[in-house]
Amino acid sequence: MKWKLFADLAEVTGGKEIAVDAEPGDTVGAALSALVEDHPALEDRIYDDGDLREHINVLRNGTNVSAEDGLDTELDAGDELALFPPVSGG
Repeated sequence: MKWKLFADLAEVTGGKEIAVDAEPGDTVGAALSALVEDHPALEDRIYDDGDLREHINVLRNGTNVSAEDGLDTELDAGDELALFPPVSGG
C-alpha cells in the first residue's frame, strides 16, 4: 500500500509517495502506524499524546476517513491513501 504525502509531511519522509507494509483487510490506522514506524519523525508532526492531531487529514480514495470508520476503516485492494497537513493560503 502507498501513502501520498503533502507539504511538510513529504519533506519529513523524503518523498511524496511512500510504500508501507499494509494489505487489504488491514485498517487505515495500521497503515498509518507502518508509515510512522518507517519514518519516526512523523510522529510528533501528526500525533498529540498518541491521538491523531485534529488538523491532520487522512484520506482513503479521496474521502476523509472521519466520514467512514476513522482509522478503523478497512483497506481494500487498490486503495489510495493520502495524508494532508493543514493548508492555508492567501
